[in-house]
Formats: sequence, C-alpha cells, structure tokens
Amino acid sequence: MQIQQTRANGLARIELNGRFDFSSHRLFRSACDAAFADAEVKGVEIDFAGVDYLDSSALGMLLLARERAASSGRQVELVNCRGTVGEVLYIANFSKLFTIS
Repeated sequence: MQIQQTRANGLARIELNGRFDFSSHRLFRSACDAAFADAEVKGVEIDFAGVDYLDSSALGMLLLARERAASSGRQVELVNCRGTVGEVLYIANFSKLFTIS
C-alpha cells in the first residue's frame, strides 16, 4: 500500500492506495501519528478512493485511529468508500462509529 498525506485548513488527509491489510500497519500508523502530532490538525480524513481491498486488521487499525483521535478531541472521517470497501464498512457497522462518505 502507498500513503499520501496532505494538510490544509486544520484538516489532515490520508490517501490510501492499494491493499489495506496487516502489512500496511506500520505505514498507516506512521501517517496517523504524524497527523495527530500536529497541533493545528482538528480532524482527519482517510481517503479510500484508491483502496481495492481491506481486511479485519484494517478495520482494527481504523478503530485504533478513532480512539487516538477521540482522546485528543478530534474526529476521523472515512471518505470515498465505494464498492467492496463501502460494503465491508457497512457490514461492520462502521457508520455508527465514523462519518462515512
């Protein structure tokens, strides 16, 4: 998986490309750590436009990111969740935990 990060207007955007699975753990955690370390960041968007697969470990990583954000008063939004990715998030009831678009 590849990750691109951008920041603008208090929002960190983490763009994911490829398979989001356990092998992505270090990259994803580093991206989240960098976003949460920036005091100007008030929210984080995780962009799934380039993700073609995610597994249960990816869901766990998202939950950890949500907990980390909540502990510092921030929100995590999941964007561009389409196709299989959107279905997996829906089945896992992530719409009750995250804003998904």
